[in-house]
Amino acid sequence: MLSASFQKFQLQFIRPILTSRGAMAVKNGYFVTVSNGQTSGVGECSFIEGLSRDDLLMIEHELDRVCRNIQHWESIKEEVYLRFPSIVFAIETALLDFKNGGIKQLFATDFSAGCKAIPINGLVWMGSKSFMLEQLKNKLSQGFKCIKIKVGAIDFDEECDLIAFIRSHFDAAQMEIRLDANGAFKANDVFAKMERLSRFQIHSIEQPIAVNQWALMKEICEAKIMDVALDEELIYTVDNATKLSMLDAIAPQYIILKPSLIGGFDKSDEWIQFAEERNIQWWATSALESNIGLNAIAQWVSAKQDILVQGLGTGALYTNNIDSPLVVRGGQLWYDTSLTWKIENNVTV
Repeated sequence: MLSASFQKFQLQFIRPILTSRGAMAVKNGYFVTVSNGQTSGVGECSFIEGLSRDDLLMIEHELDRVCRNIQHWESIKEEVYLRFPSIVFAIETALLDFKNGGIKQLFATDFSAGCKAIPINGLVWMGSKSFMLEQLKNKLSQGFKCIKIKVGAIDFDEECDLIAFIRSHFDAAQMEIRLDANGAFKANDVFAKMERLSRFQIHSIEQPIAVNQWALMKEICEAKIMDVALDEELIYTVDNATKLSMLDAIAPQYIILKPSLIGGFDKSDEWIQFAEERNIQWWATSALESNIGLNAIAQWVSAKQDILVQGLGTGALYTNNIDSPLVVRGGQLWYDTSLTWKIENNVTV
């Protein structure tokens, strides 16, 4: 008989990270284990305070309810998704792990076999210009061919100077630059800022304005100053009718999938179907998961065809992340089968 349990964990950032929503020093979450007494599967309930739509005041109560009713998961899955998308991600992952022997090989792909890498972007976090420049130089030295820069938290002139520094050394053929504004631009400055940024041959910008401004976002996409990717917009769009209405109304060039924040892999696959029917491309990004969640997303992505550069490079942000076979080499994510998994006691609380 299948049973389930959960345990809280806390990851410590090497240094606090800054986004347009503020600073974070720790990352909280829960590991969910399903077991039949012989084989166990582990998933991660991963959320971001202030961004996720999970009801965090009730999440432990819901985790307890779901674990007690794990044998009826399929019948309660949709109602859980409506308020707790991170729990759906956790249970889907745990059940996949369980089904495949509990060795965290969720999808049988060349990536999970250690034979093929996933191209990923190097992430430059917001901060002082000197801190961002330090990160940038580090990513360049590591061989990344695609850089994602968080913008919108420091002086805009300094952000432009940083991007100009990249372009002074690498043209668009040598280095792809993606920007992520996390909704920081306003209606009265978004077009001017994007015009200025477009001089630097930008691949795309994620979520230039805050969510639920469909008419303005449509104008931004139609202006074709640069390609636009919807990110946070997906998190708060729950039912399929609204998803289709949003994609049709805005017509972005890309969507960004964060499986832990939008309800797991089945919901992510639905988004991909809706997007591809409209000639909208996609890529996935991690949302500060531990290596448990990051591995699940990477293996899911690796099962797709003709993927773009993905945003799966967050595993090195923590001092106490779980030891895993995930390694970054030359701007690519590899699953090194010579390495083993080890969940350290200092992760869980």
